[in-house]
Amino acid sequence: MGKVTADMSISLDGFVTGPNPRPGFPSGEGGEILHDWMFPPSGSPTEQEREMRAEWFNRMGALLMGKKSFTVGEEPWGEDPPFHVPVFVLTHEAREKLPKQGGTTYIFVTDEIKSALAQARATAGDKEVTLHGASIIQQCLQAGLLDELQLHLVPVLLGEGIRLFDHLSASPISLECTRVVSSPTATHLRFRVVK
Repeated sequence: MGKVTADMSISLDGFVTGPNPRPGFPSGEGGEILHDWMFPPSGSPTEQEREMRAEWFNRMGALLMGKKSFTVGEEPWGEDPPFHVPVFVLTHEAREKLPKQGGTTYIFVTDEIKSALAQARATAGDKEVTLHGASIIQQCLQAGLLDELQLHLVPVLLGEGIRLFDHLSASPISLECTRVVSSPTATHLRFRVVK
């Protein structure tokens, strides 16, 4: 089985979105700057960042996200979402699978997080299951299910939005830094979760 990883862009003050993320506007007000390293407004990422993006997509065998991430992202991702792998959506609402172009299929799971993760892992095989969204990452960190955390630290203070690490218990979670890559638009940090 492949690893369970999380890969998120984050502001210096700990936000993964700006205020008011909503359907069609997943980054919230001002939050789009968090993704400029991956999708630069100029259309020209650095070679280093092109390689990081390709690495992320090549390692991914399945994606696991929450209902909120799906709801705010479905419209901008469009008919050909960028994932090109099965996407498991943890939700309370049962729905039929939703196939899209390019190999992305949304699969709605109404079980708890461990069951959703088991389904995603079975689909991913030797590739990684990537977590998307603050709530899913927090749940997996709390349950000891996350193997690796990659953060793209963007030099901006958003002031408000959704924080990545808001709802963790008081017990420390130890991380070992395994890679640091600096670029003009972000510092890319990879951590192994010490278990």
